[in-house]
Amino acid sequence: MDLIARLRAGLPGEAILTDPDVTGAYATDMASFCAAGTPAVVVLPRTVEEVQHVLRTATALRVPVVPQGSRTGLSGAANASDGCIVLSLVKMDRILEINPVDRIAVVEPGVVNATLSRAAGAHGLSYPPDPSSWEECSLGGNIATASGGLCCVKYGVTAEYVLGLDVVLADGRLLSTGRRTAKGVAGYDLTRLFVGSEGSLGVVVRAVLALRPAPPEQLVLAAEFPSTAAACAAVCEIMARGHAPSLLELMDRTSIRAVNDMARMGLPESTEALLLAAFDTPEPAADLAAVGALCTAAGATQVVPAETAAESELLLQARRLTLTALERVKSATMIDDVCVPRSRLAELLDGTAAIAEKYDLTIGVCAHAGDGNTHPTVCFDAADLDESRRARASFDDIMALGLELGGTITGEHGVGVLKKEWLARELGPVGLELQRGIKGVFDPLGILNPGKLF
Repeated sequence: MDLIARLRAGLPGEAILTDPDVTGAYATDMASFCAAGTPAVVVLPRTVEEVQHVLRTATALRVPVVPQGSRTGLSGAANASDGCIVLSLVKMDRILEINPVDRIAVVEPGVVNATLSRAAGAHGLSYPPDPSSWEECSLGGNIATASGGLCCVKYGVTAEYVLGLDVVLADGRLLSTGRRTAKGVAGYDLTRLFVGSEGSLGVVVRAVLALRPAPPEQLVLAAEFPSTAAACAAVCEIMARGHAPSLLELMDRTSIRAVNDMARMGLPESTEALLLAAFDTPEPAADLAAVGALCTAAGATQVVPAETAAESELLLQARRLTLTALERVKSATMIDDVCVPRSRLAELLDGTAAIAEKYDLTIGVCAHAGDGNTHPTVCFDAADLDESRRARASFDDIMALGLELGGTITGEHGVGVLKKEWLARELGPVGLELQRGIKGVFDPLGILNPGKLF
């Protein structure tokens, strides 16, 4: 019996897509410079049992399986391989439970991040992880890549909110990890092992997620600086003084000018860096005043605190528009997510500017400055082979710089195809050997998302 016939034996007809014109649309996520193959079939299960059937079939026939969510990723982790089963989990999109007493949500992997956030809000709760694509990205994908977002400086990343998982293993067995309780330290922490594994160890089919009380509305402050060094000095001082902003974002000159060109926001062309700080504390105005004073002492030329939530949203618009604005600069963009210690942030930004000059490219940087996670965005003409080559070379130089500064090659986007070589450099030979050994325990045939990570 061939692959399609075996799949049909345990799946409804509408869950199986074989038309090449349709399956081709599932071949890639949103990353540049990442190879992708041609899937043999796309499967869209709705139940755990259907996922188990797919994995049992794949194991029996030694067929690779590429799990996918909403494909908003930026590392090629969801890219198809030749002859694979693309296992798209977008139809498993139910919120199974929201428990205000235990402050947990139980969800299927296809639930969109924003959908859970709104559902939790109806109970006076919040789900803090907020990737920029939160209106589109799925929670299963967030878990697979250990995604972050704007609020990480105060509330942390996805891994800190995943309490337990149900995972279908490569051979079709169902594994439950973790807990529903506030505390729990029994055995090895397999839950954390799956978070960030990019579908290489198993397929998440259910997650128990921690919720938090909904915070008050935040107020935002914008501070303009004559240099990135001054802005980064302000970031260091804010954190060293013990402040806990709900958001601390930085934009460099290139990003500011791109947003000005697109949206006519009137930001001064002389501004070299824009720092945005927000507080959702009981007295946010007082916190903004204290941070504003630190920014002024660090050399800010102008400090503008918002007085209302509406004014705050206006101040945040520039940051929200950054990627869209940079995408208009050239026909293609390549987005990095190097993370460095906060104390080395200025060195990374200055180094990125030097790399842009070296390769004669436009590279804009926005950053989750409060946790040192930067997003250098290389703008280039994809039809120009030499410019594309320079774009890839600049990307590699930025990652090398991040490691040199004591950082990591990815703070929230994951490794996928794009950063395989760099993961090996960061882990070192012993770390790489052990990680490959773990992969072998969970996936001895190597059928789960082959060619990703390492």
